[in-house]
Amino acid sequence: MNASTPRQRPAEREEDGTLFSRTARDLPSGRHQFHKERLMARIHDEQHTAAPSPAPAAVRGWWRRLPRPAVTLPAAAVLAAAAVVAVTVTSGGPARPGVATAPLLTTPIGAASAKGVPQLLDRISLAAAEAGHPEVASGQFVYIESQVADTFLKTVDGRTTLAAHALHRRQVWKSPDGTRGWLIDPAVNDSPEGETLSLPDEQGNTPKAHLNSPSYDYLSELTTDPDALLAKIYRETEGQGNSPDQEAFTTIGDLLGESYPPAGLYSALFRTAAKIPGVVVVRDAVDAVGRHGVAVARLDETSGQREEWIFDPKTYVFLGERTVQVERRTGEDTLIEPGTVTFTSAVTERAVVDGMKQTP
Repeated sequence: MNASTPRQRPAEREEDGTLFSRTARDLPSGRHQFHKERLMARIHDEQHTAAPSPAPAAVRGWWRRLPRPAVTLPAAAVLAAAAVVAVTVTSGGPARPGVATAPLLTTPIGAASAKGVPQLLDRISLAAAEAGHPEVASGQFVYIESQVADTFLKTVDGRTTLAAHALHRRQVWKSPDGTRGWLIDPAVNDSPEGETLSLPDEQGNTPKAHLNSPSYDYLSELTTDPDALLAKIYRETEGQGNSPDQEAFTTIGDLLGESYPPAGLYSALFRTAAKIPGVVVVRDAVDAVGRHGVAVARLDETSGQREEWIFDPKTYVFLGERTVQVERRTGEDTLIEPGTVTFTSAVTERAVVDGMKQTP
């Protein structure tokens, strides 16, 4: 997708977010998505032809927010439900069109434990296998609606502060082959009508689907064997992120948030995640709309942020995700205090529809 977290370090996110926001506003409506897709394809091609070398996380695919700013959080109306303990408001107008500024969110840092991780992921995997999961036919579209919010590092006259965008609705449509799509997100689009994600672009480029920018057809061809799948993830994300294990965890999390894995793969993703070292359980986590759940999580030791996948504690349905700053860091990262929710989302609808911009 893709919005923000341990995908990039805050300093990198500030530069990327500023450059993209400025460039996007200078382009005609709908054109900056094409440029982003070309950039992702080029990054992917270079990573698979050049010798492996350490590098920051790759830009996420269409289902993630654009180069994710430093922090994401819900609007003021959601704060009480999300167990807020402190609120800080930063001044300044929104850096992207269509979304109001909002207070920053902090939350108690929930205790994490490695105890019970395999059992929890096994229950989630079984629930995923038993749930209804229709296939996507040619001519149909995967539709995903969510509530998301974000913050970003904003520099004015040499002074950098954290600023936040309010909780807002995000809608994505994507064809099974990945060549047609539409996005409505006021934090990304200049127009309330949204913008096309359809390919090829105006230059005739059609980026190939891959793990960080998958189509439904691409996901249908992936192995469902956890060991083989994890090996593929490590191999294809080599050199990305802050560590191989964290990048593998993040890659699976991206697939949960805004893609539509076929039933067999969806169940296998959780059994695959159970094999990643450092995965823990957080017994109480809250998604962007205030729903409490149990989280499967992992701490990024470089950023000090803990990425959490949140599930209904009874049905084990995926609710959303959030990232919490758990440990203090030096440098610019000191702007993000421990307890800050650095990303939050809530999936409110995931369905197969018969037409672009059609809703269930």
